[in-house]
Amino acid sequence: MPRVTITVPDTTPQPYRFQLDRRKVTLGRGSDNDIVISDSSVSSKHAEMVRTDNGYEIRDLGSTNGTKLDGQRRMTIPLWSGTTVILGDVAFDFQLSEDEQAELGAQSPIEPLPAEQPVRRRSTMAEAPVAGRSGTAMLLIFLVLAAAAFSIGLAIRHQKETGHSLLSELTGKKPAKKTPAGSEPAPASGETPAAPAEPAPATPAEPTTPAPSEPAK
Repeated sequence: MPRVTITVPDTTPQPYRFQLDRRKVTLGRGSDNDIVISDSSVSSKHAEMVRTDNGYEIRDLGSTNGTKLDGQRRMTIPLWSGTTVILGDVAFDFQLSEDEQAELGAQSPIEPLPAEQPVRRRSTMAEAPVAGRSGTAMLLIFLVLAAAAFSIGLAIRHQKETGHSLLSELTGKKPAKKTPAGSEPAPASGETPAAPAEPAPATPAEPTTPAPSEPAK
């Protein structure tokens, strides 16, 4: 049977024993508790010791001075053999025999392991490069279109301001000059212009002899 020893300051320790199947034991200064503790530091309904699937634990019931373990105030404290809890100023010692510890261990349910979730890391990593390539292609297309639009705008502005094609100036070609109608092209540099052709002399026409007229009848 679990053994609980209550030690009020300046008094003799008082031991209590309970069956392992006991579900709850109340502690406090009130006379209706399972363990009555006569000390002013203990509340009338101070705490309760509860049987759990894993053994025992003590729960504070909203006491004034609290339930402490190692100087730290806590609402719930698991109880193992040799645990000492302070209720107000009163010591609460919990003990289990080796047989009781073995029996509690045999009764404790084994929690099932959580089901493993399917690993999808590989598919996620495979999709990442595809998204990266798509984003890079869109960026390149945007840059090409932006450069083309800038070049076209620059060429149109240059044409309006200078009257010359920007492409021709960049390639070193000069635009051909228009020749007025009826004029011959100028000779190339270093060539002698051809002399104009002389008109051929006119041949005099031969005199014609008028035909004799017939006498009238």
